[in-house]
Amino acid sequence: MRMIRHTDADFARRLSELAVSSSLFDSAIEERTRTILENVKTRGDAALLELTERFDGAKLTPLQIAVTQAELMAASLTAEQALRKAVAEADRNVAAFARKSRRRDWSSRNSHGAVVGERFDPFQRVGIYIPGGTAPLVSTALMTVVLARVAGCPEIVVCTPCGKDGSINSALLFAARVAGATEIYRVGGAQAIAAMAYGTESVRRVQKIFGPGNAYVVAAKRLVVGHVAIDLLPGPSELLVLADDSANARFAAADLLAQAEHGSGYERVWLVTTSRRLLKAVEKEINRQVKDLRRREFIEAALERNGWLIQVKTLDSALELANQLAPEHCEVMLRRARTVAKRILTAGAIFLGAYSPTVTGDYVAGPSHTLPTGGAGASFAGLTVDQFQRRTSVVEYSRTALRKALPAVRQFSGVEGLSAHGRSAEIRLRA
Repeated sequence: MRMIRHTDADFARRLSELAVSSSLFDSAIEERTRTILENVKTRGDAALLELTERFDGAKLTPLQIAVTQAELMAASLTAEQALRKAVAEADRNVAAFARKSRRRDWSSRNSHGAVVGERFDPFQRVGIYIPGGTAPLVSTALMTVVLARVAGCPEIVVCTPCGKDGSINSALLFAARVAGATEIYRVGGAQAIAAMAYGTESVRRVQKIFGPGNAYVVAAKRLVVGHVAIDLLPGPSELLVLADDSANARFAAADLLAQAEHGSGYERVWLVTTSRRLLKAVEKEINRQVKDLRRREFIEAALERNGWLIQVKTLDSALELANQLAPEHCEVMLRRARTVAKRILTAGAIFLGAYSPTVTGDYVAGPSHTLPTGGAGASFAGLTVDQFQRRTSVVEYSRTALRKALPAVRQFSGVEGLSAHGRSAEIRLRA
């Protein structure tokens, strides 16, 4: 990992460079992604099959793109009891959290006496991307599909990469089925986003796309906006640990290693602290703990590329940096953690105290683990159930209410030079 201290001569410059970097924007990745999107848009299933063979090594036929009911049943029958229990536990917490934040219809009367309000209807067909590859994210099925189910979406499409033999991890299939997926396709990467955005012979287009993914998936989601809606920009995982000398170095190191192990190589982790002692202790713990981890190669690549140990002079400086970085996950290992955390305004999710590791949010706590990355947290919030609901405003005027509104309507239509606007209201009152 790279180390920066406030006593370094180039501290301000290095910190500034760190704060403006983002995992979301890479011109080379974006150009390759555009090519993939256009290929799928113009050639449909033929492009999907070619790209799946090229990137995943699986040679499929058009009939194999969709996962069959028989495959889903087999995944359910072979699921071990421990997995069933864990899936049920996470499903219960995620659904309960989602029900609390679901938007509800409302109405009231405005100054004219007209009825105005909002209606929240579920999107009728949504697409959800679930990463696979070296780490099939079984938990992501619950953190996305369950929200769609709670929102009431009748058609929930899942796309996820397959292995070289065309198979999908059976635990992932089981979790997706339990969560409420109605269709599952063995397609990954930017080509899956294209299929859901544009439609192919096998995959009907959706209204909105959700879910995390690698740099290509995130680029694809950005590029299809307008053809479909998207949720947010959840790319490679991030964790910022904000700590003082009261923090446990073993805990902090373990959490940084956990978020670096996903495998894309674009993960970003930061320790930001005022304590020189803690900085060195965490560095030592990372070097000790990584030796025993199965995905050591992936972790070390991510830490070499984007792992940072940062000592700042004051807590105010630490908070300022945290808000500039807008991390996906922010662990607050400070004295008075709850009070200090109120000043963190851009994190995707905040984890308070020594016993709230990010992994609880990854798997079982309740809020979705689909969160903004690459600095997008400054503008985007994490995934919530209301993003699966489509808002519609509703207006109902009576003749009496319209008469009260007419003077203001005339004024606006006159100022704007749009006489037909004013006439459309006046004609009703002349009748």
